Amino acid sequence: MEQMLPVIWAGVIAFGVFLYVVLDGFDLGVGILFLSRESQKDRDLMMNSIAPFWDGNETWLAVGGAGLMGAFPLAYATLLPALYLPVMVMLMALVFRGVAFEFRFKAERSRGVWDLAFFAGATVTTFCQGIMLGAFVQGVKVEKGVYAGGAFDWLTPFSILVGFALLPGYALLGATWLVMKAHGYVQAHARRMAKILLLMVMAAMAIISLWMVIFDPGVRMRWFSSPNIFWLMPVPVLAALAALVLWRSLTMGPEARPFQMAIALFTLGYLGLGVSRWPYVVPPSITIWDAASPPATQGFILVGVAITLPLVLGYTFYVYRVFKGKTGEGYH
Repeated sequence: MEQMLPVIWAGVIAFGVFLYVVLDGFDLGVGILFLSRESQKDRDLMMNSIAPFWDGNETWLAVGGAGLMGAFPLAYATLLPALYLPVMVMLMALVFRGVAFEFRFKAERSRGVWDLAFFAGATVTTFCQGIMLGAFVQGVKVEKGVYAGGAFDWLTPFSILVGFALLPGYALLGATWLVMKAHGYVQAHARRMAKILLLMVMAAMAIISLWMVIFDPGVRMRWFSSPNIFWLMPVPVLAALAALVLWRSLTMGPEARPFQMAIALFTLGYLGLGVSRWPYVVPPSITIWDAASPPATQGFILVGVAITLPLVLGYTFYVYRVFKGKTGEGYH
């Protein structure tokens, strides 16, 4: 059982991070798309579509961070100094976005300034998260269990590529969310944008996958050695199928389907990254067992998670159920 505790905790943290990526991803995506509509009415509708959800969505970022600190303190102590600058910029951008969100509703003459601030906060947050993901996937320099790199080791061509790739990814989630929640001109605009963004996302996924396979022998062996290739090949095949269904659903079918397929696409991409780096919590040297806190500690905090996680999930489900349906019915 003690050997399974790190696996269970890895699953809990991966689940929390995934929910954050999907849930906060779509409202960050709406922020990225915010300035694509000039009408203040359209922007009001876009912002109102995420108003009941955005602050609750950020809860899952805390779940992932707190879980990492408690269950894998070595990984937390290694990754934080490795990613300190993008983490701090991301957190400041999140605060900036939150302030812009609240002030925009009250402002009149300065509303344009807060529109720009809302867009900037969402864009910078997304870009920083992409850079952190790219730096994590590429690997962190560790010697004797301690971060041994410099303050800017995270800044590489690959991490910048992933940072830029996440922008259309979150924007796609935001656009498909607006297809489901909005109507009129905003919905029509979101459909058009989603098709462009889907092409960008698929191109980015292909480039990042090829980069990892070409420049990382471990990833190449993981995916293309036998019998792994037979077990893992369904992941890219299903991703291509999800993209095809998403494209078709932007023209016909239920309005919720594009958002569902965008989530499916993110799920498969997330699964692919997880497969590529398992079981390392700090690639390429620290595994989940190396970084795990004592079994007594993991078991104790797991009891707390077993109590609180269902409550948070229940609250999240309740909020989305209460505010289901279109935003602002009657708007042209």
